[in-house]
Formats: sequence, C-alpha cells, structure tokens
Amino acid sequence: MTDAPLLLTDRFELWRPAATDLPGLCRLLEDVETRRYLGPSRAGALAQFERLLRNAGSWMLYGYGTFVVRAKGEDEIVATCGVFHSLRGFGPEKGMDDVPEAGWIVRHDWWGKGVAGEVMAAAFTWFDREHGPKRVVCMIEEGNTASERVAARFGFAQYGTQFTDEAEPVELRLYERMILNI
Repeated sequence: MTDAPLLLTDRFELWRPAATDLPGLCRLLEDVETRRYLGPSRAGALAQFERLLRNAGSWMLYGYGTFVVRAKGEDEIVATCGVFHSLRGFGPEKGMDDVPEAGWIVRHDWWGKGVAGEVMAAAFTWFDREHGPKRVVCMIEEGNTASERVAARFGFAQYGTQFTDEAEPVELRLYERMILNI
C-alpha cells in the first residue's frame, strides 16, 4: 500500500494500486456473484496479477487508473472503481480503444450499499479536474441493471453493442460520457 489514500469519500478510502494489493484483489473476485457480469474474469492470482499490472501501468503511463477501495480505517478491499486507460481490441469503429474507460467492481457483500455511486462521484470529480473534460467510455454486460443505473447517474449514454467471442456470446453495451468544453 502507498502511504495514504489519494481520495476520501464519506465512507471510503481510494488508493492507487500497490503490489501488496494482490491477495485482496483475489479475495474481491472470489465470489461467483461478484464476477457474474465480468465476462471471462477469473479470481485466481495470475488473472489478478495481470489486472493489477494493467492498472498500475495505466497510472504510470497516463496518470489515472482504477482505485483500490477500502472502507475508512479498514484493510480489506471492497471494490475497485475509477477511470483507466483502455485498449479493448474491438476495432476503431467501436470507439473503445486507446481511450479513458470507467469501471467499477464491487464485492458482492457490499452490493446495494451505494459503493459504486459514492466512489465514482469522487473519481469523476478528480479525473475531470486533473485531466480535463473528455470522452470516457464504459461497457456493461446485458442484464447488469445496477451498473446501468450507475452509468446513467454520471451521464453515460449507450452508443453501441459488442458481442464477446466466447462459445456462448454475451452482449456488451457500449456507453460514452461526453464532456464538452464550453
């Protein structure tokens, strides 16, 4: 862990990722319900190590990334939320490559407690202040109405769809948040 959280909300501390977060990130995705709308995401150490490195790389190269979220004064990771730099490989016409992408993963036992909304409000305020107004995308798996509500709260509008290339394709709804300089 770094010395101090980068941001605080009423209930949460938002930290930049650290190598010591790996066990907590594995625990975050242990529950199958937490992974329900995360496509092929896996909970194991290798998959979470790769996710941790991608996120740390986003922070290093672009100056922003997903926050590791802890309840104030606690060590356990309850969520990862924020804006990270993305390359999805869907092709340029889908608008999901080489762009800021918002995402939130909340541990199942914290669902329904307003975690994503509270943390993303702080993350977007910080991102817009530090990086200026710009287009941010997100993708939400069909059926994830809770995430669709969070996206709508922050001004995301659906602009397209993408299907996964798995044996049983899943529809991903593509959203964008447009911020214009006025």
